[in-house]
Amino acid sequence: MTQHHAVGDETVARLAHGLIEADDGRAAGRTPRGDTPSAPGGDPSAPGVGAPELRLRDGLSASGSAAFLVLMALVAFDELESAALGVLAPELRDSFGVGNGAIVVISSAAGAFIVLGTLPMGWLADRYPRGRIAGCAGVAFGVLVALCGLAGNIFQFFLARLGVGVAKSANLPVGASLLADTYPVGVRGRLGAAHGTAARAAGMLSPLAVGGIAGWAGGDEGWRWAFLLLGLPSAIAGLAALRLPEPERGRHERAAVLGESATASPDASSAEPVSVEAAFARLNRIATLKGMIAACSALGFGLFTVPVLANLFVEQRYGASAFERGLASAAAGAAALVVLPLVGRRFDRLYRRDPARALAVVGYLVMPAGLLMPVQYAMPNLALFTLALTPGAVAMSTALTMLTPALQSVVPYKLRGMGAAMASVHIFFVGATGGALLSALLADQYGPRVATLLICVPATVVGGAMMLRSSASIRDDLALVVAELREEEAENRRLAEAPGDVPALHLSEADVSYGPVRILFGVSLEVRRGEILALLGTNGAGKSTALRALAGLVTPTRGVVRMDGRDITFTTPERRGRLGVRLLPGGKGVFPELTVRRNLEAAAFAYRRDPADRERRIARALARFPDLADRQDTRADALSGGRQQLLALAMVLVHDPEVLLVDELSLGLAPVTVQELLGVLEELRDDGVGVVIVEQSLDLALSVADRAVFLDKGRVRFSGPAAELAARDDLAKAVFLGAAVGTVGGVGGVGATEGAGR
Repeated sequence: MTQHHAVGDETVARLAHGLIEADDGRAAGRTPRGDTPSAPGGDPSAPGVGAPELRLRDGLSASGSAAFLVLMALVAFDELESAALGVLAPELRDSFGVGNGAIVVISSAAGAFIVLGTLPMGWLADRYPRGRIAGCAGVAFGVLVALCGLAGNIFQFFLARLGVGVAKSANLPVGASLLADTYPVGVRGRLGAAHGTAARAAGMLSPLAVGGIAGWAGGDEGWRWAFLLLGLPSAIAGLAALRLPEPERGRHERAAVLGESATASPDASSAEPVSVEAAFARLNRIATLKGMIAACSALGFGLFTVPVLANLFVEQRYGASAFERGLASAAAGAAALVVLPLVGRRFDRLYRRDPARALAVVGYLVMPAGLLMPVQYAMPNLALFTLALTPGAVAMSTALTMLTPALQSVVPYKLRGMGAAMASVHIFFVGATGGALLSALLADQYGPRVATLLICVPATVVGGAMMLRSSASIRDDLALVVAELREEEAENRRLAEAPGDVPALHLSEADVSYGPVRILFGVSLEVRRGEILALLGTNGAGKSTALRALAGLVTPTRGVVRMDGRDITFTTPERRGRLGVRLLPGGKGVFPELTVRRNLEAAAFAYRRDPADRERRIARALARFPDLADRQDTRADALSGGRQQLLALAMVLVHDPEVLLVDELSLGLAPVTVQELLGVLEELRDDGVGVVIVEQSLDLALSVADRAVFLDKGRVRFSGPAAELAARDDLAKAVFLGAAVGTVGGVGGVGATEGAGR
């Protein structure tokens, strides 16, 4: 056995060498498929890059201003509520009889509460009409804000704040995604700036209004009226959002890359459900997004705690009233109103010329905010404290405003909601919760100034540096966005022009990595119904990895998996199984302690609610294997290795697969068993099932396959009819027909099995 495998490995190596030389001879001067294309700063193929300047008015007129105005109102009320919480922190502390640390935790924990809703909101935003989601969340937000004013104790206030956090979690994953699909790429910076301006205006007016209301109402309970009065307009804005139309997803990116002739993007409601795990796996491979999310985690440490700590500090140090604290916060908001529109215009102009520079501006704006905090807390009076506060607050506000359009540019449009949710999890949970807990400990022990200087200053500087670093990868990530849009357009045209030519299962331009190790490089393969495809290659070529990508066990870092033309890249393995994609893995695929019958019943567990259907499926599977039918009461571990492999196949056939993926069919099996398995696969092909086999024996695979794909080092070196591969040239003929070929069945055949890292 060992000798035969050694001969097989040597022969496959010779075959691979010959195929690679022949392929490289024809492909001289071409870039290998799967390599990430370079994208210079001014690459006009990226959405919005190199495009003519677009006025904000023209960008809004294309789709109307309703979505812009309604979403801006929701953002403004969110900011108003957050500012009210910061300004009224001392009154809340006195009213409920708790310490500074408790108020810091409850106030800042809104970020943790947001996390409870952000992942479901992101998933919903990528699947359902976003106006309805934003509207329902807006109404709930208004009601729960009013309930904060009715809280009778700190626990009730905490519960109301939890609900507020969940409701406001829709703003980033839902609102930002809706804006990106409603309005052109060229105005996203200014749209973000306009929303930021509205938020800052609300933040500027909120301290005055909230402080004024609390002062007018008087006493320790005056703060309640601020929350009660804020709830009504928030609910009204939510009702308006319910009427917003749902735009076509990705239409502006498609128009920018593909031109006006681009076909419509698929309807999200008809797409397969997105797996959160698969979505995160793909998003984690976007280098720019990873850098931005790491920066968000750092920035979150100060995002919620800084306003609360600052108000506690000025109340203790300067004896400032609620109105005076509101006036100090309003000064910073007024300065941001002037700066934000200028930054938004600058961002859009820079993005058109060089997206990397546009993102770098965001990083440059963040760092001064941290560096100015020590100066601010050294001021002797409230006026100078406010003066020192303003530049850093303006810089941070503008940077965070530009963060959303930068994030939307590198995230695939199908995952916009999940991309924003992923950022929210890090900024609100990792950052805000961590910052709140640490600040609470330090604030009670050493005061709010020490808490700010020890936690918020370094976190802000580090966040800015991370943001600056992430700008270096945005060009390559935009190039991948372009490649995915073009692949989708090609598939849409094939569906429209030749629907009968659509394969049952299709892996297109897929890159797959395990950690930092890249296994597949732009691999494309397809199998049609009623066809057997042989997937061949040398050790470690990536054959089993390709099967895992088709089955959903790994998510491509780039590329698409389609079934009957529908994108299933981000669906779970369980969902793919229900659609008809079934994998028979190499090695043991049975429960050894169970009988043959019990194994089949376990495989048919999904059909337990219809016993008659389950029995029909088991009987149909056993009909293909008479020997198993006669041994139903025999334990699986009492069967030979060949019988166990037959049982594993029978367990898969219980599900009536549309496409069957078989990994190393003949490994370790006797020739007679292999022939029996091959007979079943040929029957399945005749029944219209598509079959993909990874097989160690090349001659065996080519004897049953209609087509073959040859992989070497993660790249496709040949794709075509099996007979053409066998007759490729004199070298290939020598390999398949020469003395190296062993017995049919693979025990001594020419082959190569993949190692553990395949």
